[in-house]
Amino acid sequence: MSRKTQGGLALVIVIWVLSLLTIMAGSFALTMRRETTVISAIKDNAETLSVAEAGLTIAQHMLFIADKEKRWQADGRIYSLQFQGAEIRIRLFSEQGKIDINKANESLLMKMMESTSEELDKQQALVSAIIDWRDKDDQVRIDGAEKQQYEDAGLAYQPANQEFQLIEEIQMVLGMSDTIYQQIKPLITVYSGESKVDEKVASKEVLEVITDSDLGGADDYSQQDDDADSKFFDSQQTNAVKSGNVTNSVYTIISQARFYDDAEVGVMISIKKEGGTKQTGSFSVLDYQQLYQGVSLFSDEMEPLLVIAEDEFQQEY
Repeated sequence: MSRKTQGGLALVIVIWVLSLLTIMAGSFALTMRRETTVISAIKDNAETLSVAEAGLTIAQHMLFIADKEKRWQADGRIYSLQFQGAEIRIRLFSEQGKIDINKANESLLMKMMESTSEELDKQQALVSAIIDWRDKDDQVRIDGAEKQQYEDAGLAYQPANQEFQLIEEIQMVLGMSDTIYQQIKPLITVYSGESKVDEKVASKEVLEVITDSDLGGADDYSQQDDDADSKFFDSQQTNAVKSGNVTNSVYTIISQARFYDDAEVGVMISIKKEGGTKQTGSFSVLDYQQLYQGVSLFSDEMEPLLVIAEDEFQQEY
């Protein structure tokens, strides 16, 4: 082989090696960019989650402060504040302002089902199945479901014949779809212990279900009489202590945080006030979950319920 040929072959090998190294370097750079993006997303999510969890602590404090002018109301309104460069939106609910699926009668359960997209006959069947699930007998209500109906449906479980322990348990009721569950989820509770809904602390969504009259716009709703709410709050806490019944001291707090225009992160917690009134006593956490779906507190439909809470927050913190 001539020197010229050998030189040409060496040049080809050098070019091939350089091309291979370029491809490897490009692939490595792409991998690093991807990993950097993933790590950055994880970091941002963790940071936003920590701010949302801070919102839970803020809400617990603001819900029980002594000054009724500053106290936040647990009737479904949304409080907005700025915290560590993020916006936090917090929504508070008293569980007494929801439909207790363990205590509600058939009429109230039907009103709840009428708010869904289900056909009327299926609404009645679901209500009957809910009552069959929670009652202690094996007698099947009209269009209801007991052990045999669950077996016929090919399910490996049967009705508990006792009260629901968590609202998620209602998903096991025969005929309950995820679509229907998501529609009734904001309306229901297992913590009220009451057969009726206390309208003084009910959210707009619940009020629209349980009443037949025109409720007016959301703006009217957000301007409820705060003094009446405060009086209810005080009597609610006092009665809970006197009677030893703390089930009516259960609240659900939803806190969502967002940095700039990025996707928000949310958490939800249900707490029970243990003894004492207002700021005394302690809390028990009944439920905690990170939110991955559901209505965003930053959506346009939530705007009418918004209350800017900067003044109260800054005075307290």
